[in-house]
Amino acid sequence: IDPICALQAAMDGFEVKKLENIVGNADIVITTTGNKDIVQASHFLKMKDKTIVCNIGHFDNELDMAWLNKNYGNTKVEIKPQVDIYTLGKNEIIILAEGRLVNLGCATGHPSFVMSNSFTNQTLAQLELWNNREAYKNEVYMLPKHLDEKVARLHLAKIGVELETLREDQAKYIGVEVGGPYKPEYYRY
Repeated sequence: IDPICALQAAMDGFEVKKLENIVGNADIVITTTGNKDIVQASHFLKMKDKTIVCNIGHFDNELDMAWLNKNYGNTKVEIKPQVDIYTLGKNEIIILAEGRLVNLGCATGHPSFVMSNSFTNQTLAQLELWNNREAYKNEVYMLPKHLDEKVARLHLAKIGVELETLREDQAKYIGVEVGGPYKPEYYRY
């Protein structure tokens, strides 16, 4: 639906197709949209034998699990916890985590490094609100870009990243401060 994301994916070398046109060739279907009704009855029925289906974007209604269970729930066989096979005609479809978030259902959740980034964001946001409370109304705000960059910078060494430092003339040339932020507040990664 998003032409910019589609262009980015295509430019990164990914094939961008409508699900209905490609689902019959897929070995694995992973939804990441955060929306409902992405994999519907017609898609399940087109899947080839042993297609693995999972969701990491939303609740179990990202996949039409209600339809699958209503129509083929009697064929459901649990292979192991969080791995089920449904038989649709002569094809078996493998569903992970009952269609719920696979990173939580089939793993131990988010890795500690990811959680460190999230918790650091939350902590710095709380400090920002406390220290500058007169600047904020009772509204929802995006984390200021300089704090986003601070969180990233705090985590780079752990993954072996080295950064260059802008000289003053370089920073001036592109219209930023030497220490950042390097993107405008409206920029979304």
